[in-house]
Amino acid sequence: MRKLTKETEKCEESLFFAPLMAEQERMIEAILFATVAPITVRELGLRMPHGSDPTEALLLLRKRYEGRGVQVVKVGDGWAIRTATDLGFLMQKETMETRKLSRAAIETLAIIAYHQPVTRAEIEEIRGVSVSRGTVDQLIEMEWVRFGRRKMTPGRPITFVVTQDFLDHFGLENARDLPGIKELRSTGLLENRPLAGVMSGSEINEEYESTEGQSELFED
Repeated sequence: MRKLTKETEKCEESLFFAPLMAEQERMIEAILFATVAPITVRELGLRMPHGSDPTEALLLLRKRYEGRGVQVVKVGDGWAIRTATDLGFLMQKETMETRKLSRAAIETLAIIAYHQPVTRAEIEEIRGVSVSRGTVDQLIEMEWVRFGRRKMTPGRPITFVVTQDFLDHFGLENARDLPGIKELRSTGLLENRPLAGVMSGSEINEEYESTEGQSELFED
């Protein structure tokens, strides 16, 4: 049997044993700081040494950042490091958006967010007016809306859904966390008038529950 040096032993051990959890936390922290878009647990696992547990490391890292100026947050299916919500006012200059959405775009976006997946015809039915192609194109260009699956109805119309970038921008984990009408109006996102088809937070949760198991209506 050949004699192993300390360096060789250390190298061979690293091939079979995962790093200590503290080191895995450091790896997760480094990846999240260097990645602009949220990254999934699976993607983290592919970057880390064999045998690592990115899920546990993430939860430990998230707990360690609790109460700090930046926090580890879940965005859709991914994870990211973001400024604490109560300190968002400090970032006003850096995040100020000079491009404003038209009233038609805001209403269309709200309908898509609360009714996704939704077709153009359904959007028009809710708004009571036709939706111009330019309005939807603007939302897609901003990467807040994307094409969803085709609905298994006559003509198989394409549907629209909000993107992970939309959830990330508003600090939401998923569409269930969307605010109600009062919250939308308090932010100026909606005018103080009725908007057909936009539900409150409790109503959208009921809508999600009532639509569970209806995936056969859509084509992959």
